[in-house]
Amino acid sequence: MKHFHHIAPLVSVLAVAATTAHAYEPAGTPPDWDSPMGKPMLNARLLTDRMEAGFDDEIDTYVWDVQGWYGGDRDRLWLKSEGEGEQGKSPESAELQVLYSHLFSPFWDWQVGVRQDFKPTPNRTSFVLGLQGVVPYEFEWDSALFVSDEGNLSARVEAEYDLNITQRWVLQPRMEVNAAFSEDRAIGVGTGVNSSELGLRLRYHFRREFAPYVGISWENLYGDTKDFARDEGEPTTITSVVVGLRLWF
Repeated sequence: MKHFHHIAPLVSVLAVAATTAHAYEPAGTPPDWDSPMGKPMLNARLLTDRMEAGFDDEIDTYVWDVQGWYGGDRDRLWLKSEGEGEQGKSPESAELQVLYSHLFSPFWDWQVGVRQDFKPTPNRTSFVLGLQGVVPYEFEWDSALFVSDEGNLSARVEAEYDLNITQRWVLQPRMEVNAAFSEDRAIGVGTGVNSSELGLRLRYHFRREFAPYVGISWENLYGDTKDFARDEGEPTTITSVVVGLRLWF
């Protein structure tokens, strides 16, 4: 009992100190967390998802699909560019998107901005409203609605999945579907689902940032879009062996 009388005052002092310390902690903050200081960190990334050449019995093609962003964890500025054409010739399609992106839930961003089509002609400028993220089973998803300066509404959905065979070998199935809600005959686009691309690519990572790949791609046109292409003497179905490079910085 004598020892208790000596310890009791010390216990009281520690209790008061602990109570005072917790009074200054932000609500919901674990006591072992450091207080946030400074502004959110800004980062940048550039990804060349596809830089490839395709080889078909009738036509040899090239494709690029590049995107990059700058910003923090929640808010970012995105640049996206993609296009394609016949080897040895100027691009048949080429576009650039400038987007503001906001993370609204884990793994999901909504995006808004502008898309400029440089090919085909006549050029089109479109308002963009997009949704990008990761769906269950880790499929990467990128979808967008476009409203052109001619008042035409169209949509695009892209999905891909990385199947890790080993630490260096990755097999990637990929799908892209394009649709239009109104006809734009001037650029050869009909109403409804107008084109799709299914691909299967096998890449080898010499480093995380550097991965050449080989694969196969099936491209198809549908409906009036198919008829417009046929009238112009263009192929409506292309099955290609592809060789390319994936890079990120």
